[in-house]
Amino acid sequence: MPKIQIDGVEYDIENLGESSKQLISNIQKITARIQEAQNMSAILTKAKKAYIADLKTEMLSAKAGLFFDNE
Repeated sequence: MPKIQIDGVEYDIENLGESSKQLISNIQKITARIQEAQNMSAILTKAKKAYIADLKTEMLSAKAGLFFDNE
């Protein structure tokens, strides 16, 4: 039987009422959305760091009068 743990207490989902089951479904959907947002944040942070690295390379190239290709 599927169970859910709330505040350290396990509950059998099958023994809960329909409104409780709907609330559990909502919690699961929100948890998935939070995970998606965290994943997107990690991707965007990585992209930002790559742009900053490219900018630093570009600025060093301009300052030195040389082109450093990091591709």
